Amino acid sequence: MPQNILLVDDEPLNLDLLEQELTDLGYGVEKAESGRAALEKLAVTPVDLVLLDYQMPGMNGIEVLEEIKKKQLDLPVIMITAYGTIARAVEAIKNGADDFVTKPFDPDHLALVVSKALERARLKSEVELLTRELAGRYRLVAGKSVAMARVIEEAKKAASSATTVLLLGESGTGKELFARLIHEWSDRSARPFVAINCAALSKELLESELFGHEKGAFTGAHQLKKGKMEAADGGTVFLDEVGDISPELQTKLLRFLQEREFERVGGMHPIGVDVKIIAATNQDLEKAVGRGSFREDLYHRLNVIAIALPSLRDRQEDIHDLADYFLRRFGSETKKTFSEITEDALQKLCVYAWPGNVRELANVIERGVVLGDGPRFTVDHLPSRVIGNGMSSPPTQPFHDAVNSHRRALIVNALARAQGNRATAAKALGLHRSHLLKLIKALGLS
Repeated sequence: MPQNILLVDDEPLNLDLLEQELTDLGYGVEKAESGRAALEKLAVTPVDLVLLDYQMPGMNGIEVLEEIKKKQLDLPVIMITAYGTIARAVEAIKNGADDFVTKPFDPDHLALVVSKALERARLKSEVELLTRELAGRYRLVAGKSVAMARVIEEAKKAASSATTVLLLGESGTGKELFARLIHEWSDRSARPFVAINCAALSKELLESELFGHEKGAFTGAHQLKKGKMEAADGGTVFLDEVGDISPELQTKLLRFLQEREFERVGGMHPIGVDVKIIAATNQDLEKAVGRGSFREDLYHRLNVIAIALPSLRDRQEDIHDLADYFLRRFGSETKKTFSEITEDALQKLCVYAWPGNVRELANVIERGVVLGDGPRFTVDHLPSRVIGNGMSSPPTQPFHDAVNSHRRALIVNALARAQGNRATAAKALGLHRSHLLKLIKALGLS
């Protein structure tokens, strides 16, 4: 789809000339013969850039530019005039113009100025998108729970060095997301972050993916290929499901961690790189070492800083915020208006055991948004497994743990409804405030 440019000039001949030049360059063109007409068109027509004449009757170019900025239209604007002076150029730039060209214009120069302005706008948009995405990611790991606050503090300390980090936890707790945040918190954030799922590839493919291969190293290796370790030089490599690496590859990974160099498959010369390694697994690597399926020396190399991510059952205080985040995110993606989660629906969410952790919560909210209608997310939007027996816990969960899980959920829900006011929450639960404070402390909610 071509980028759309609005031309604003009170002289029809100039409009026609500019239209011809820009159309030949592949841009879409809209035209307006006055400043007022330009603002009216901007109100109803999406454009990517404005080419704006400086000298016009009625509203001049600077006045139009000021109105565009007042309306918070984040558009690149290039000012055009036959009366080009340094003073006017400075005035235009001070008022928010991206560039300034004079008439009669050189077609090649105009094409360059337009392409650069559009490229700057694109890069700015990408940066804003990444910033919003990172803020959203942080919301997924941050929260009110003591458990997550402790883990985030550990992760930020780990991010300050090149030391290897091992992320532990159940599936769905957000290990890759956490690895990305450690990378963002580090001084390597401007360099690549490369994630590799070690369980998804065969031994041969994984070795080539990690370390690359030389031309002719094996059948089908028609050209040299650099591996992910090389591609991430200066950055971070995330090895997900590291417990599934074959014994042969474990040996090569151990050598890399010791020497920080490797040889490509079929290669003869060592290649040194500077990468931070973050590994993750939902397996018990100590038991794997005991069984002989995982090298003990590799385990100790990976286990320099181990961070155990809590399950969603252990951070029930965060369920409300997480569910609200997913509600708004999926509502925006599906263009449906969901503004709140009802108290009874929140109660079900807080009591459910969440064997699939944050990933399962996201799926439940997404399902409800896709199949339902807003503005309120109710119990009717939840699947039967969440609605059914609120205390449904994993079969291995002891009785007292299940009871404490239920008590935590009730207290968390009451505190959420009371906006953190403990006296109000105690009253809603029918408890004395002192007893509620004891429960909060005993259950680790303080």
